[in-house]
Amino acid sequence: MSIQCETTAKVISAAPMSFFERYLTAWVLLCIGIGIVLGRFLPGPFQLLGRMELARVNVPVGMLIWVMIIPMLVKVDFKTLPEVRRHLRGIGVTLGVNWLVKPFLMAFLAWLFVRNLFVSMLPAEQIDAYVAGLILLAAAPCTAMVFVWSRLCGGDPLFTLSQVALNDTIMIFAFAPIVGLLLGISAIAVPWATLTVSVGLYIVLPLLLAQLWRKVLLAKGKAHFDAAMEKAGPWSIAALLITLVLLFAFQGRAIIDQPLVMALLAVPILIQVFFSSTLAYLLNRLLGERHDIASPSALIGASNFFELAVATAISLFGFESGAALATVVGVLIEVPVMLLVVEVVNASRSWYEGGLLVGIRR
Repeated sequence: MSIQCETTAKVISAAPMSFFERYLTAWVLLCIGIGIVLGRFLPGPFQLLGRMELARVNVPVGMLIWVMIIPMLVKVDFKTLPEVRRHLRGIGVTLGVNWLVKPFLMAFLAWLFVRNLFVSMLPAEQIDAYVAGLILLAAAPCTAMVFVWSRLCGGDPLFTLSQVALNDTIMIFAFAPIVGLLLGISAIAVPWATLTVSVGLYIVLPLLLAQLWRKVLLAKGKAHFDAAMEKAGPWSIAALLITLVLLFAFQGRAIIDQPLVMALLAVPILIQVFFSSTLAYLLNRLLGERHDIASPSALIGASNFFELAVATAISLFGFESGAALATVVGVLIEVPVMLLVVEVVNASRSWYEGGLLVGIRR
């Protein structure tokens, strides 16, 4: 294993959960309130920002997304990919849940709840957009906050690094086709050109820039890399919060008029998270993987790349769309829900390692 891999693994396992990360839900709620107030009393500046588009991509939001994503992607180390062979069962479980279960499960849940069970309580003109937003949210696995979740549950840092690096590689090629397929199945028009541009802008280019930055930082030593990551973290979270202020400045009136919408959209997201994490955790136990592999596998399998979902929803459907709102609901509940999953996997460690399932290999 290279020195750079060891450096990144130590950074992931040692860094504490930051003040911003721990209280992200509170910051999101605050931004919701600020955005609604500003949008109601100062609509002009936000309407101007909303019109600043290039090829259907909102320029201010695009810049914020880059500030949000790039520092997180710097932590991704593609040199850890050979580590995949050391935990093929855990990697296989996570990939299966991420790419074969979660997006399709969310499409089904969106159809069940948004198009059927909750349809009378939601604005009819936004039904398709809500479904699309939920699909976007589930179509890409988390690549950033998962490092935090892995630390909190004592996950193997090299497994986490290699899994995230592999997911990022797959996401470049699989995100657009999966989203396009599920939108098509859901009878929603697929704007392929915009979807492809979104992949380039919010996955490929940020990943290339992040890896270039990573190389420069590591060339100056571990201490320099650690210091840069510590400084960049708050900027990443701040960019997310500013984006949310902009979103809710446009969404404020709809939220005030329809206060139940966000709660209703949270239902399929919660079911998807709990089902996916449980499935990954139990499959790893059945296959005999260690607990420090199963825990991050369950968390990676359940969490979402909500930054990409928010950016793509805005590009495809606009600031004021139900799709953008649905992805923001994912941001709102991400931290408390994933912390709950962390608590469950930590509390169940003795059960997991107890060999209660018949034939489990310790």
